[in-house]
Amino acid sequence: MAQRSIAEMATGAVVLGIAGVFLGYAMLHSGRAGGATDGLALTARFDKIDGLNNGADVRIAGVKVGSVISQRIDPTSFAAEITLNVDRTLKLPTDTSAEITSEGLLGGKYVSLVPGGADRILANGARITETQGSVSLESLLGRFIFSVTQMNSSQAPNTVGNAPAPPATPAQPGAAAR
Repeated sequence: MAQRSIAEMATGAVVLGIAGVFLGYAMLHSGRAGGATDGLALTARFDKIDGLNNGADVRIAGVKVGSVISQRIDPTSFAAEITLNVDRTLKLPTDTSAEITSEGLLGGKYVSLVPGGADRILANGARITETQGSVSLESLLGRFIFSVTQMNSSQAPNTVGNAPAPPATPAQPGAAAR
């Protein structure tokens, strides 16, 4: 009986060890591991960041070059301010723009950087000033449905007071004489 208990405990320990190795591997290779990395810290201010989470990708031309490391509200302007950690080897011009983009209809959000053409380079801690916040798919869909409904209701004929009169028929000879 004691032999069986030791074997079960050893098997459980091996399973937990393997699960820990997989978890560690996933954390290191997902780009969402905790702790500071050796990247370039940049900030950007947006009017809306709906659906953007810490750890979300930062991409240039669709290629991941960093991640979102923090979000906060500016207490004076009430704008959303995010901090990005971007690959230090990239020399981003000072007129680089940032926009929050969706991965697809049901996908998550990420920050897309579009490098500009300025001669000066963004330094660690610099702010990206040209930004475009996230576009809410639900809001766009709601506006579209509302406009289509308004358009249909303005084009529908009013059958209550403006019904067309039936066409006049020519009088039959002798019909009025009767």
